[in-house]
Amino acid sequence: MNECEVCGSKNLTSFEAMERMYGLNDIFTYKECENCKGLFLSEIPENLSKYYPEEYYSFEPYKASSSLVEFIKKVRFEFWKRGINFKPPNYFTWLSNLKVEQTSKIADIGCGNGQLLAELSYCGFKNLDGYDPFLTNTGVTKGFTLIKKDFFEITEKYDLVMFHHSFEHIPNPEKIFNNLSTILNPGGEVLIRVPVTDGKVWQENREFWFQLDAPRHLFIPNTESIICLADKYSFEVIKIEFDSLESQFWGTELYRRGKPFVGTDIAKEFSKKEMDIFKTKASQFNKLKIGDQACFYLRKN
Repeated sequence: MNECEVCGSKNLTSFEAMERMYGLNDIFTYKECENCKGLFLSEIPENLSKYYPEEYYSFEPYKASSSLVEFIKKVRFEFWKRGINFKPPNYFTWLSNLKVEQTSKIADIGCGNGQLLAELSYCGFKNLDGYDPFLTNTGVTKGFTLIKKDFFEITEKYDLVMFHHSFEHIPNPEKIFNNLSTILNPGGEVLIRVPVTDGKVWQENREFWFQLDAPRHLFIPNTESIICLADKYSFEVIKIEFDSLESQFWGTELYRRGKPFVGTDIAKEFSKKEMDIFKTKASQFNKLKIGDQACFYLRKN
């Protein structure tokens, strides 16, 4: 890799990072663009599936709701549409920033077990497809379909394409946007929730940053990276919201202590008081736009 895949700059610097989630400690090289501040994994491992074992968190069986709970969730959604809120879940907030309707055709990229699709189906959404190249269970499930397919193999047309912390797992961000411009219907929308290098935690901790997550994260953008890609492929940036969590602090500190995420009892590492401080700090960082992840709402022009 000799130039940035986003902005074309040749001003790249290299650094090394280890696999820390499972404590494998395999070493990988990343490149950082000094212009748009995006991070790129220099060389994707041939055996990338090794780093997505069956127990990987997104592959756990989804939790189906009973008929009663399913009915309650649908009623809650109908009340929410009328401005009456009963502790709405996060995905209600995402939907509020989009033009999506219950009849819209929606794709969830890197859907894992399909839990979000299940929740949307309970709310009355009808046309839901989930894509993930690492799926073991596929086919039509009640209310949605799970498909074992790479993002670049998708040819269906959609009104909304979502990346909930999957964008960073796909190589070549420019190619992603090019494919989005092909599979979205006119006026179609994109929701990208992703780690970002705007985060103060990344800037201060570098290779110990919890969300660097080598080698699973192939590309981590800065907000400027997404804006650049959107402009290049004629997408309107509707809104950017920082939605980072307290894990940016305790996860990074865990890695600094040389401990893996999987197999470590977080409750024994950090007190409740510390966790409360981390949560408050995360909220403050989001308001200052220095949190380590953000939500991008885009619309195809």
